[in-house]
Amino acid sequence: MNKDITIVLISHKSKDLVITFIKKIYEKFDIIIVDNSYDLDLKKKIKSDYPKIVLELVENKGYGAAINHANNLVKTNYFLISNPDIVGIDEKKIIKFIDVAKGLNDKFSALGPRYIEADEKSLIQSDEQLDIAEMKFISGACMFFKKETFQIIGGFDEIFFLYFEESDFCLRANKVNKNYQINNIKVKHNVGSSVSINNYKEKKEIEKLRNWHFIWSKFYYYKKNYGFVYSLIYFIPTLLRVIFRIILYTLIRNSEKREKYLIRFNGLLSSIKGMKSYKRINNK
Repeated sequence: MNKDITIVLISHKSKDLVITFIKKIYEKFDIIIVDNSYDLDLKKKIKSDYPKIVLELVENKGYGAAINHANNLVKTNYFLISNPDIVGIDEKKIIKFIDVAKGLNDKFSALGPRYIEADEKSLIQSDEQLDIAEMKFISGACMFFKKETFQIIGGFDEIFFLYFEESDFCLRANKVNKNYQINNIKVKHNVGSSVSINNYKEKKEIEKLRNWHFIWSKFYYYKKNYGFVYSLIYFIPTLLRVIFRIILYTLIRNSEKREKYLIRFNGLLSSIKGMKSYKRINNK
């Protein structure tokens, strides 16, 4: 059992993916699972087959809050957080994170892997020819921390429920130490597959939730880090485009797309007004 690092998985209705993830590394590392969907089937499976794993069922307060909760349970010097839909993490790659951290004399805020088959428009990565590259931002899907530094930075801002929490963390983290991407640690992120749901209606509700929180969190991120006036000016074109599409889809009677942009409008307006990120499944 490696005593340097703890593996942290954040789960939300991700039982099958979680089990697949931990099979390769069980009994090699301390593992903490924070599940915010109150998955009793997962709890039963872990208790019977993987009793050395710490499983916490918690209220769903968002991704960042779940990571902060896990940090309080970590007893090792380092911890690696991962979405369960990350493919390719194994013992050698985890050890590589530790080797790089020690090679940097722990002078880093966050380390991240290289993502293969990633969408270049949504994920900026470093020059692959560099072994280790300084990065302003690291993807929140898989991040390696030194526990002490993570606490100095202040962890994740729990006002974010979903999206931009890692961008905010990295921005603050850069003031303490640099963030780095390790290009010879390669993983694949099956984006959007971490929540296992077969019910069409619930899938649509989750899609609405993501739309609402993406725009809410983006405005809050800009407001927090660049000021309200700048953010308002920056988002005026977005607001006008959303309003135009609401009018357009109302006129041509496309109710599905009209609802999509109404949700975005509501999320953006809520954030501009300083309201909390209140949107949840079945919330109007």
